[in-house]
Formats: sequence, structure tokens, C-alpha cells
Amino acid sequence: MTMGVGYRWFGRPLLRFQDSEKAHGRSLTLLRLFSSNPVTRTVLKLLYKPRRSLPVELFGHTYAHPFGLAAGMDKNAKALRGWEATGLAFVEIGGVTMLEQTGNPKPRMFRAPKAQALVNRMGFNNNGSEKIQAALKHHFERYGRPSVPLWVNLGKSKITPLDDAPMDYATTMERLWAYGDVFVINVSSPNTPNLRELQGDEGLKSILLACHEVNTTQSTTTLTEKKPILVKVAPDMTAEQLVHIAQTAKSNGADGIVVSNTTVERPDATHARDAAIFAEQGGMSGQPLKERSTVMIKTVREATGPDWPIIGVGGIASADDAWEKIAAGATLIQAYSGFVFEGPALTKTIVNGLHKRLQASPFTSLDEAKGASLE
Repeated sequence: MTMGVGYRWFGRPLLRFQDSEKAHGRSLTLLRLFSSNPVTRTVLKLLYKPRRSLPVELFGHTYAHPFGLAAGMDKNAKALRGWEATGLAFVEIGGVTMLEQTGNPKPRMFRAPKAQALVNRMGFNNNGSEKIQAALKHHFERYGRPSVPLWVNLGKSKITPLDDAPMDYATTMERLWAYGDVFVINVSSPNTPNLRELQGDEGLKSILLACHEVNTTQSTTTLTEKKPILVKVAPDMTAEQLVHIAQTAKSNGADGIVVSNTTVERPDATHARDAAIFAEQGGMSGQPLKERSTVMIKTVREATGPDWPIIGVGGIASADDAWEKIAAGATLIQAYSGFVFEGPALTKTIVNGLHKRLQASPFTSLDEAKGASLE
């Protein structure tokens, strides 16, 4: 019996009897606990770390393979060594906001098990940039820099007016600049009032400008390279709007794009429990978002050319899902909901499966396979 099957048979059914957010918190605590001991950390590596290598060169790093952790799973960077041990190629923490905030009232996270979807209205609950800066400083001093690239998802504090959003994002980036390898500007969460308005031309340009200024200052001061800055977009827009946002981001110095965030749209539910979950307010992720995010990746790839980095996220729960994203044009891929429904073995399943798909294809690397479905 594989660990993935074991999780689906035993772990996932147990989750049905727990509040989704509490189950999430307990999982993070367990992962942190297991990774804190050399023996159990080795066990994690033996169980979950892929043996295959599918290297991707991007942003000055060699990623062991294209699969990483999406934002939202570990907002406060509590289990960094655990994620490393399970074999992820990169880890994205956050969303981190300038100010500490508790988020929206509970309950605010819900599972639709038959559809393999999550609905959340968390509202950027996190410890805030100052506390997370201190936590990362402590982690780096005690354990050294993580062995995989650390990405930081930047959000806007709820009480910060939209006009002051550039300052909010830039302040968080400045505080975490020394620790992050890549920064993702999140202007697409549906759970902070009016946040998606910042996807418009002026809002996006001003935020990118403020973050670029931080990047230049920090790079000059430390005599090191600038950090890549990406923009994360929402799925709830037309193809024309998506292309416009992507081109605006690219022309204003964004180093890539993350496609996509959660959706406020809902599929037709085939089970009563899922229908009740889909009636909840918030953003939906998971399998129902898979096709939409893949189409969006194709659209952005066709509009921006073969080289601009696209990070594909949305409904990835198998190697076939991952291959579809890469064939659509994704450079790297991420998952969140997939880990909830498939467990920590998902990384090994996807990487080993991608290796088999690549071997059976006419391509010699994932870079060659990127965008194959567009031809």
C-alpha cells in the first residue's frame, strides 16, 4: 500500500469529522513536530521525497523539479523544514500583510469532498510582516537558509486604504527581502474587500513601482542580485482582461505571473454536502478550477511569448494534471488543495508521474514540453 493510498483510505476520512481550519492547523503542527527531530525528519524524506530529478532553471536557481507549495498552506512559515523534507522544489509562505490581522470570522474554511474542492474566506489572517520577519530571522540563524527557494506572497492589510496599497506591499517586501528568494504580489484574493480593483492598470503599476524601488535599494545596499517579483491574478475575468493585466505586469517589470488564485464562481454540485459548501461565500480552489486555470495559462502564454515565466496553480492533484499545466505553458506549478485531498505523498506522485510522462513523450526536458499543447 502506498502512502498516498493510505492517506486517502484513512487520513482523508478522518478529516470529515474535523473543522477544516482546525485540521489544517493540526497538520501543520504535526509536520513541524516531525521535521524537528533528525530521525523523524529522515523518515519524512524516505516516505515522501521524490527520487527523480526534473531540473528547471529559473530566477537564478536550479529547481529540483517544477512542483512547489502554493501560498495559503503555511502563512506564517511554521513548517519550513517539514516542507523541505517532503521533497517540494520550492515553498511559498503567506499571504503576508504589513500588519498582523486575524482575518474574517470563523468558520471560514470548508471542504467539498466529492468535488475535491475547498472554499475559504480566510481574509489574509497572518502574524504580520514584523513577526514573520522575526520568525524567519530566528529560523535562518538556527538552521541556515532553506535548501529550496523560499517564495513570499505579499497581501494588503485590510485596514490600509487602496490608495496606500503600494506602501503596504513595499513595507512587507522590505522587511522580508533578506529572507525571500521570490516575491509574489497578490492583488487577486476575493476575501479582502476591493482588493481585486488593484489588478487595474494604475493600481498594479503603482504597486510594482513601489516594490521595484525596495528591490533596487536592498540590492544596492547588500551588493546582491535583485529578487524576482511576480503578480498573482484572479480567474474571474475575460480572456481580454487577463491578457491586458499580463501585458501590463510584464511591461512594468514583473518577472512572471502566477495563474491563478481562487474563484468566486461555482460549479454545479452533484451531492448535497458539496452544494451546501458551494453556497458559502469565499474563493474556491481545487479540482473544479483545474480546467479554467489551464485555459488561462494557455491564454497568457500565447499573449506573452515562450519565455516569460508562468506559474500554474489550480486543481493539480495528479501527474496528468501537472503535465496539462506544463503543456499549456507553465514553467513551474503549485498545489494547495491537492495536498488536502491527496496528502503529503502528492509531491512524489506528481514528480514520478511527470518523469514517466516525459520519458513517453518526444521531449527531452520539461522546458521542451512547456507549451506543447499550443502547437
